[in-house]
Amino acid sequence: MIADIAIGGVLLPGLLVIAFVALIGAAIVLRLLTLTGADRAFAHRPLVELAAFIILFGLLAQHLPSSGLMP
Repeated sequence: MIADIAIGGVLLPGLLVIAFVALIGAAIVLRLLTLTGADRAFAHRPLVELAAFIILFGLLAQHLPSSGLMP
């Protein structure tokens, strides 16, 4: 189970924190794709952006609770 996270006395849902981290990660991945020119291989960029976010979110949600990084 993904627990809530307390930041400065404010409880944030664990999935919200994971979604924020996945959003930052997706932005980094998309920036790397643009810098290398690999984004030209995809016809529909918004679909690639959504897929990158969903893949990162799924990986984080699957592995963070079991790794002990989140209480």
